[in-house]
Amino acid sequence: MHNALKTNQISHQVDVRIRMAALWATTMMIFAYVDLFSLFRPDFRAALDEGKVFVFDVGQPFLLGATVYVIIPSLMIYLSLVMPRRLNRIVSISLAGIYAITILGGAIGEWNYYVLGSAVEFVLLALVIRHSWTWRVDKTIQPL
Repeated sequence: MHNALKTNQISHQVDVRIRMAALWATTMMIFAYVDLFSLFRPDFRAALDEGKVFVFDVGQPFLLGATVYVIIPSLMIYLSLVMPRRLNRIVSISLAGIYAITILGGAIGEWNYYVLGSAVEFVLLALVIRHSWTWRVDKTIQPL
């Protein structure tokens, strides 16, 4: 019981902004590695050779969309640290929810490594939502 209290006290000493930025960063690392591991799959490489990823044709529109899809949570690492609290909460809850849904949808029918990575990403995004939702104003810290 004593260790649980001590752990809880330590986690509350870390500012919410830093916790959220760390969650976004960790999500992005898993996101990148899970996608990179797909390149080891013969079926995925064969589809790429045919110019397909899932049902999408690999071309400029797909690559532009994929780039935007990756840029947004990447920017959240920084934006979590600098956005005003109210805006930060709204944006974080909204984006984490949208990404959680797309990640779960993308995991349907995938190999086990992909499902595991997606499940971890989902939990991390749920934590972003939880931290955003329960974020209280710390009177000792000057607001941005």
